[in-house]
Amino acid sequence: MKTKAAVLRGPGKDWEIEEIDLGDPIAGEVQVRLAASGLCHSDEHVRTGASPVAFYPVIGGHEGAGVVTKVGPEVSGLQEGDHVVLAFIPGCGRCRPCSRGLQNLCDEGALLLSGQSISDRSYRAQLNGEPLVPMCLLGTFAPYVTVNEASVIKIEDDIPLDKAALLGCGVSTGWGSATEIGDTRVGDTVVVVGVGGVGINAVQGAAASGARYVVAVDPVEFKRQKALELGATHAFASMEEATGPVAELTWGQNANTTILTMGEVHGDELQPALAMTAKGGQVVVTGMGDATQLEASIGLFELTLLQKRVQGAIFGGVSPRTQIPRLLELYRHGTLKLDELVTTTYKLADINIGYRDMQEGRNLRGMVVYGDDDY
Repeated sequence: MKTKAAVLRGPGKDWEIEEIDLGDPIAGEVQVRLAASGLCHSDEHVRTGASPVAFYPVIGGHEGAGVVTKVGPEVSGLQEGDHVVLAFIPGCGRCRPCSRGLQNLCDEGALLLSGQSISDRSYRAQLNGEPLVPMCLLGTFAPYVTVNEASVIKIEDDIPLDKAALLGCGVSTGWGSATEIGDTRVGDTVVVVGVGGVGINAVQGAAASGARYVVAVDPVEFKRQKALELGATHAFASMEEATGPVAELTWGQNANTTILTMGEVHGDELQPALAMTAKGGQVVVTGMGDATQLEASIGLFELTLLQKRVQGAIFGGVSPRTQIPRLLELYRHGTLKLDELVTTTYKLADINIGYRDMQEGRNLRGMVVYGDDDY
């Protein structure tokens, strides 16, 4: 079939709306008509060249939800009409990480920026006869996608799809960074640095886990205010500004966990986070950095003698098949706020405006919502 898509022709270029050819599902695949797609900073990393892809052009987008419209052979547990969330990390269920319960580290994730389908290593989308790389094997900046069932999580029909889309990346990643990787416990102090589409959910997760103090750090006043509305107890504009108050709040003990969820993490930001973290505590690095940056500032003396840890996190450390249904139940019960996260909605044609708004700090999460003129 032919469909629209936001395509990136190279680093530093703007997104362009193109008509593309999308293949029908083959064995193990389904086609999904999307309702919405979140605008995540990870796609901006591809636009700037900070995240390496196999080649350009790229179809952006990796945070979406919709309805299954076609089912290929050998697919189990999915049928036409099912409501689904697309997870940016596939879970094959068979590789060594999956067999250990670590589906967020599935070996099929090696293909995320290659554009090659899990089923047969072919390219499911093309532009003028040339292959396209769909971001994270999804490419949700298009109203239709053909994806492997390993990337598809069935959900119940009562959940609004435009809200469910957020669970494909930002909500699950942020929440798990505080609750699973961060292991927040009752009475803890948690600092979240960067309160965008991921960090705001680390704030929610830490608060829901019973943290006594949840400290949000972001230079944008609007985001600090939103963090206070969604569970933060304190908010500051920078780590430098937060360091003294965090020590004072905790009688000099500092934060049990400091979570870095900025849109782009730099190597010189690790040491200030480590200095704000307690003995035996950890710095969780969730935000992405430039793939070429190999240096980071870490005080080895305090790392050893104060037994601190620096821990990476992807998809919040939890299998998408576990995390997404669990978070939907929390949404039903009012513990997890989703409606409050979407600041602005956009048409696909306005995607460059959406990313400029993100860069300028106007949104917690911007979202493309597909209308009748997109299908």
